[in-house]
Amino acid sequence: MKIALPVAQNQVCMHFGHCEEFAIFEVDEESKEIINSEFISSPPHQPGMLPGWLAEKGANIIITGGMGMRAQNLFSQCGIEVVLGSPAGKPEDIVSEYLNGTLQTGDNICDH
Repeated sequence: MKIALPVAQNQVCMHFGHCEEFAIFEVDEESKEIINSEFISSPPHQPGMLPGWLAEKGANIIITGGMGMRAQNLFSQCGIEVVLGSPAGKPEDIVSEYLNGTLQTGDNICDH
Protein backbone atom coordinates (compact mmCIF):
# COMPACT_ATOMS: atom_id res chain seq x y z
CA MET A 1 0.00 0.00 0.00
CA LYS A 2 1.18 3.54 -0.73
CA ILE A 3 0.16 6.59 1.27
CA ALA A 4 0.62 10.08 -0.18
CA LEU A 5 0.80 13.34 1.78
CA PRO A 6 1.14 16.91 0.55
CA VAL A 7 4.21 18.53 2.10
CA ALA A 8 5.42 22.11 2.57
CA GLN A 9 8.49 22.97 4.68
CA ASN A 10 8.82 19.35 5.89
CA GLN A 11 5.29 19.37 7.36
CA VAL A 12 2.00 17.99 6.12
CA CYS A 13 0.45 20.82 4.14
CA MET A 14 -2.97 21.82 5.39
CA HIS A 15 -4.31 22.26 1.84
CA PHE A 16 -3.19 19.60 -0.58
CA GLY A 17 -3.33 21.91 -3.63
CA HIS A 18 -0.81 24.34 -2.13
CA CYS A 19 2.04 21.97 -1.38
CA GLU A 20 5.66 22.08 -2.53
CA GLU A 21 6.00 18.32 -2.88
CA PHE A 22 4.35 15.01 -2.12
CA ALA A 23 5.70 12.40 0.25
CA ILE A 24 4.80 8.89 -0.84
CA PHE A 25 5.29 6.10 1.66
CA GLU A 26 5.18 2.43 0.77
CA VAL A 27 3.93 0.63 3.87
CA ASP A 28 3.41 -2.90 5.11
CA GLU A 29 -0.13 -3.01 6.48
CA GLU A 30 0.47 -6.14 8.56
CA SER A 31 3.65 -5.01 10.33
CA LYS A 32 2.50 -1.36 10.29
CA GLU A 33 5.93 -0.28 9.10
CA ILE A 34 7.17 2.14 6.47
CA ILE A 35 9.11 0.17 3.85
CA ASN A 36 10.15 3.01 1.57
CA SER A 37 9.60 6.73 1.13
CA GLU A 38 10.13 9.24 -1.62
CA PHE A 39 9.54 12.96 -1.93
CA ILE A 40 8.44 14.15 -5.37
CA SER A 41 8.12 17.79 -6.42
CA SER A 42 4.54 18.75 -7.03
CA PRO A 43 3.73 19.28 -10.71
CA PRO A 44 2.43 22.69 -11.80
CA HIS A 45 -1.04 23.12 -10.33
CA GLN A 46 -3.78 22.35 -12.79
CA PRO A 47 -7.28 21.74 -11.43
CA GLY A 48 -8.19 18.06 -11.45
CA MET A 49 -4.73 16.78 -12.41
CA LEU A 50 -3.27 15.64 -9.06
CA PRO A 51 -5.57 12.65 -8.40
CA GLY A 52 -4.60 10.94 -11.66
CA TRP A 53 -0.94 11.86 -11.20
CA LEU A 54 -0.87 10.33 -7.70
CA ALA A 55 -2.75 7.25 -8.93
CA GLU A 56 0.02 6.78 -11.54
CA LYS A 57 2.53 6.90 -8.65
CA GLY A 58 0.62 4.03 -7.02
CA ALA A 59 -1.05 5.95 -4.19
CA ASN A 60 -3.92 4.16 -2.43
CA ILE A 61 -4.54 6.77 0.27
CA ILE A 62 -4.00 10.52 0.57
CA ILE A 63 -3.82 12.15 3.99
CA THR A 64 -4.23 15.93 4.16
CA GLY A 65 -5.54 18.73 6.31
CA GLY A 66 -8.10 19.89 3.80
CA MET A 67 -9.41 19.35 0.30
CA GLY A 68 -12.33 20.64 -1.76
CA MET A 69 -15.25 18.38 -2.66
CA ARG A 70 -14.35 18.26 -6.37
CA ALA A 71 -10.86 16.97 -5.57
CA GLN A 72 -12.29 14.44 -3.11
CA ASN A 73 -14.59 13.10 -5.83
CA LEU A 74 -11.72 12.89 -8.34
CA PHE A 75 -9.57 10.96 -5.86
CA SER A 76 -12.47 8.59 -5.23
CA GLN A 77 -12.87 8.04 -9.00
CA CYS A 78 -9.16 7.14 -9.13
CA GLY A 79 -9.60 4.59 -6.33
CA ILE A 80 -7.69 6.65 -3.76
CA GLU A 81 -9.09 6.88 -0.24
CA VAL A 82 -9.09 10.42 1.18
CA VAL A 83 -8.29 11.05 4.86
CA LEU A 84 -9.09 14.65 5.84
CA GLY A 85 -8.39 16.75 8.91
CA SER A 86 -4.79 15.68 9.44
CA PRO A 87 -2.80 17.86 11.80
CA ALA A 88 0.42 19.50 10.64
CA GLY A 89 3.42 17.34 11.43
CA LYS A 90 6.26 15.36 9.95
CA PRO A 91 4.88 13.15 7.17
CA GLU A 92 6.49 9.97 8.54
CA ASP A 93 4.93 10.61 11.96
CA ILE A 94 1.49 11.11 10.43
CA VAL A 95 1.81 7.87 8.44
CA SER A 96 2.94 5.94 11.54
CA GLU A 97 -0.02 7.30 13.51
CA TYR A 98 -2.38 6.36 10.67
CA LEU A 99 -1.01 2.81 10.50
CA ASN A 100 -1.30 2.41 14.27
CA GLY A 101 -4.84 3.80 14.38
CA THR A 102 -3.81 6.77 16.54
CA LEU A 103 -4.06 9.60 13.99
CA GLN A 104 -6.23 12.35 15.47
CA THR A 105 -8.11 14.00 12.63
CA GLY A 106 -10.23 17.12 12.80
CA ASP A 107 -12.41 19.03 10.40
CA ASN A 108 -11.71 19.47 6.70
CA ILE A 109 -10.12 22.92 6.69
CA CYS A 110 -10.98 23.53 3.04
CA ASP A 111 -14.34 25.09 2.22
CA HIS A 112 -14.42 24.94 -1.58
